[in-house]
Amino acid sequence: MEHAHTLVVLVEDQPGVLNRVVSLLRRRSFNIDSITVGHSEQPGMSRMTLVVRGEDADVEQAGKQLYKLLEVMKVTDLSEGEAITREIVMVKVAAKGQSRSEILQIAQVYNARVLDVTPSTLMIEATGDEAQIDSFLTMMRVFGIREMVRSGKIAMSRTSGTSRQGKADAPSNGVYAAAD
Repeated sequence: MEHAHTLVVLVEDQPGVLNRVVSLLRRRSFNIDSITVGHSEQPGMSRMTLVVRGEDADVEQAGKQLYKLLEVMKVTDLSEGEAITREIVMVKVAAKGQSRSEILQIAQVYNARVLDVTPSTLMIEATGDEAQIDSFLTMMRVFGIREMVRSGKIAMSRTSGTSRQGKADAPSNGVYAAAD
């Protein structure tokens, strides 16, 4: 059955790595629902979080294929284990008169922060899991969203292990080994 997979890919921080990872997934006919990339806890390493939809076996094979890229150190499918996931959204909402106080009350319910205020708009930042962000945006649409940016998912395993494992000693439980 096809469903969303959250792949966390630890890569060497070098030019062109993002392009090579995305190209590999494109060649395997995966659509990337979201992708975020940032520095990791290890100097010279970046962490990519990719959300792709596909059959379990196809995603597992793609994970194994990623190891063929020299810069890829570790690939983990966090869909198979417990993970904490978050997204961030910044939204500029039309806010005049009484609607301004309503928007501020809703923002407070979602633990959102006001980033900027103008006479006609409020810019608000919210962080949460996908369902929380979707719910927040549903509430904001009532007032008129003028502009919005959404980060896509970031994820981290709840287990105590770190991402310091390399290709050779990666376990098979949600962490893909190199392709045969």
